[in-house]
Amino acid sequence: MVVPELRPWRAARPRVARLARTVRPRLTRAAATVKPQLGRAGAAVRPQLERATATVKPQLARASDAVKPRVARITQAVAPKLAGLPRPTSFKTLPMSLPKTVRTWQYTAGAATAGLALTAGVVTATGPWDSTGQRTAERDWAAAQERSGGTDHGRKSGTSDTSGTSGTSAGAPAPAPSAPSVLAGLGGATGTLKAPPAGKALEAVLEPLLRNPALGTHRTAAVVDVATGKRLYGLGAGEALVPASTTKIATAVAALSAMGADHRLTTRAALESDTNELVLVGGGDPTLTARTDPAGWASLRTLADSTAAALKKRGVRQVTLSYDTTLYAGKELHPIGVNDNLAPVSALMADEARTDGSSSGPAPRVTDPAADATRTFAVLLAKHGIKTTSPGPSKATGRATTLAKVSSPPLSDLVERMLTNSDNDLAEALARQTALATDIRPDFAGGAKAIHAQLKKLELPMSGARFADGSGLNRADRLTPALLTSLLAKAGDPSRPELRPALTGLPVAGFTGTLSTRYTDGAAGVVRAKTGTLTGVNALAGTVVDRDGRLLAFAFLAANTTSPTQAQAALDRTATALAACGC
Repeated sequence: MVVPELRPWRAARPRVARLARTVRPRLTRAAATVKPQLGRAGAAVRPQLERATATVKPQLARASDAVKPRVARITQAVAPKLAGLPRPTSFKTLPMSLPKTVRTWQYTAGAATAGLALTAGVVTATGPWDSTGQRTAERDWAAAQERSGGTDHGRKSGTSDTSGTSGTSAGAPAPAPSAPSVLAGLGGATGTLKAPPAGKALEAVLEPLLRNPALGTHRTAAVVDVATGKRLYGLGAGEALVPASTTKIATAVAALSAMGADHRLTTRAALESDTNELVLVGGGDPTLTARTDPAGWASLRTLADSTAAALKKRGVRQVTLSYDTTLYAGKELHPIGVNDNLAPVSALMADEARTDGSSSGPAPRVTDPAADATRTFAVLLAKHGIKTTSPGPSKATGRATTLAKVSSPPLSDLVERMLTNSDNDLAEALARQTALATDIRPDFAGGAKAIHAQLKKLELPMSGARFADGSGLNRADRLTPALLTSLLAKAGDPSRPELRPALTGLPVAGFTGTLSTRYTDGAAGVVRAKTGTLTGVNALAGTVVDRDGRLLAFAFLAANTTSPTQAQAALDRTATALAACGC
């Protein structure tokens, strides 16, 4: 049975499919031009990538121009009927649940239609695509949709992942058109949009939901129109509370502004020629991996292969093996102590020092990440016939010759991974890298100081803000809703494109990262937000496309909560109400 309100959407689908068939061959040819060059890493690859980009860009632009008129006609046909969808006019009687007539598909379809005409153009502007497939999935849906639903963002049928830390959940809604919402919102609206929601109307919608006892004894909130930067709603917006992992939004913006979206972290092997000491020099890249399939991250295996080849070329078959972690300073152990949420913060580690084969979320860690990574390096060298001593700490001299090196994906990808998976190891690494880039001591205190300094440079509202780390695991951190929403609005500023990954990395409700198992009953694909959870603390900060197609930034912080699941559900209902609002 077809729900009556869905008929306009389904009627438009054949036209979308024809459109997709027109665009897909062009994108395939463009991808084929670029793909062979992407496998080569290091400094030598950049000129080739730049030439490839210059070759591909005109083709994508032509595809976008060809698509726009047809998409516009589809939008004109569908939009009037979607405008008649029921929308909640008052939430005063709904502190715990939303009306049954307001379903997930309504939020998704409404926002998708508002952004459909922009999608083809926006996907060409928001690249490059990350190796995890997050933005690739959105691009595929936007440019080549040929069946109902949309790209499933990596969910595999029959899986039962409910960890909420990565991937997607088998219990999440069926594939839905999330791409137009998030991409159109990030690209900015064209044409005429309705005025931003009125403050009084937002107050009537949000305050009953924020009074939910599940949100503890103290809660603060702010909502900002990203296009104008104007605050539309505030509840203690200037009051600083413990932000938990929403701190990572600040870390992301600070790192991107200090180093740029193209910055990479490099791990190298250096030989002291006079002593035959081989030093594995850490560059602070926690995404360095020893796995057989590196999945686009820097590979310790590749480094070992290249190092062994260079040693053999020199006639060296045996070395004294050492490791150099002097890039960072201070204590490695976070103030929370030994904890599965974070490895000791070292300039050298492989696979975030995890011992269980996982790639995200809590996991047991080795106590000495650098020594462990170097032992693995020794095993890989031995496969090439290179004998090594048992590794120990050292420092590469200025006379040492770099035999081989591997570099991480660009900082834009690292930021997206950090935000999507709430990766604490990456967050602390990026805090230290921000300190290094700004000539501040790269320890816990220095990373916190560097973040604060960078955000102050951006002229953000820093009153009451306090940083003690980059991950938000430290309860000494304090942020205000005003700062969090300003960070999101700044990342959406067209004049600051280098900050965009702070938005594109936010988990998509019901599909990716820490929101993969949430929003199964509302706003899936429309809310994009960073979660924050500590004992007694729950937070949510991100963006939402409202019923009128406007991109809003929001931040909700709650203190002294007693049930994390109930608090999360209350925050999700509040964000869902914001998505449904045509206030």
